[in-house]
Amino acid sequence: MCAKPSRRFARNWQNWSGSVQSTPREIVTPRSLDELAQRIGAYGRDSRRVRVVGGGHSFTPLVQTNDVLLSLDGLQGIQEVNGQRGTVKVWGGTRLKRLGNDLLALGRAQENLGDIDVQSIAGAISTGTHGTGVRFGNIATQVVGLTLVTATGDIAECSSDQHPDLFKAAQVSLGALGVIASVTLRTVPAKRLRFQVRRERVDSCLANLERYKQENDHFEFFWLPYTPWAQAKFLNETDAPAKDGNLWGTFNKIVLENGVYWVLSEACRLAPPLTQTVSKISAQAISSSTETDYSHRLYATPRMVRFREMEYNIPAEHFTTVLAEIRECIQQRQFKVHFPIECRFAHADDIWLSPAYQRPSSYIAVHMYRGMAYEDYFAAIEAIFRRYQGRPHWGKMHTRTADELAALYPRWDDFCQVRATLDPQGIFLNDYLRHLFAVDAPHAQHSAAFPSPHNAS
Repeated sequence: MCAKPSRRFARNWQNWSGSVQSTPREIVTPRSLDELAQRIGAYGRDSRRVRVVGGGHSFTPLVQTNDVLLSLDGLQGIQEVNGQRGTVKVWGGTRLKRLGNDLLALGRAQENLGDIDVQSIAGAISTGTHGTGVRFGNIATQVVGLTLVTATGDIAECSSDQHPDLFKAAQVSLGALGVIASVTLRTVPAKRLRFQVRRERVDSCLANLERYKQENDHFEFFWLPYTPWAQAKFLNETDAPAKDGNLWGTFNKIVLENGVYWVLSEACRLAPPLTQTVSKISAQAISSSTETDYSHRLYATPRMVRFREMEYNIPAEHFTTVLAEIRECIQQRQFKVHFPIECRFAHADDIWLSPAYQRPSSYIAVHMYRGMAYEDYFAAIEAIFRRYQGRPHWGKMHTRTADELAALYPRWDDFCQVRATLDPQGIFLNDYLRHLFAVDAPHAQHSAAFPSPHNAS
């Protein structure tokens, strides 16, 4: 059967938050590996520039382009299952929500996920997307093999045994090495989790931090600025049966956490002095609930209220100090912010550009509702992160330069060498990535400042 032709047309594109926009010359959606390889080979020979998009959920201009925007939406689903090894090979464009459902049908699951499931698997691993749990690494640590289409249109297979340096570079690559056509994942037997959420004083969360981290499979909390309160979340594996629907849980996630919160956020946008009041209202509205379901259904939470986000990885030993400085900074500077500060935890790994490379990690994320001023707030918090060897999440906003990143990542130069070898013409680089990797580009216009809302996030 012949593959369906790719869509070729120019149109405006924007990311999930609506803050990164571009008008590609061409948008294509390959439907097979052969078509993908042929297209990339032709683009390379013609010195075109290609950026690859999955779910478009990154806040940075990773896929912004005025040339070729290549969508992986036509490459989704499970390709192969190895029951003996417990691995599955999936197309790079497979969205995480679909992957969770497809794995469940096989009696399998991913060992951990983040709190958003709209990304493609290739995009999620390429940006170092992570969940929480001190015994778990980011999603890329679940990868045992990759199929990469390089700038020449060649198809390269890599794993810890086959081209191991390429593999360690490609697990978290920002899409700078080539197109991740397929991902082979280590999976676990399908599991059910008991999800508990409650309001707790942030000082209590900190006093019990090590116990909460060690005694729970997954623990995270959200501190509400200008209040003593946090929303604490605990997930643990259970033998209890999954419940078909939870009316209060659904109401809380959809109506309260999204519908009502959007109304309150709009009020803050129109009248920023309301932010402290809204934060206090949000803290009082936190309710206790318990839910049991299959893991992939509980890791993710619906996110319908649009925002900007900056998130940094901090060495675990500095977490309490950093959060204390953030709380003091917000109080002293009186920033107009009502979105909570999200705190998560992860295991160290050995992936070259993973923010958790060679260190047990904590992640702290700050958010600002779309349409509200964020520059001064993010800059002040980023200054704190910088003092404690902070490494930015690759899909979230930051202002780090190539020199600074090279000092933070011991294998930075090795990654850059692999990138230059695979793609010497830089067909997979846009202006943002050229700036990030300090690749000469006469017409590159990105600076280290937080980008304007019209062309970046």
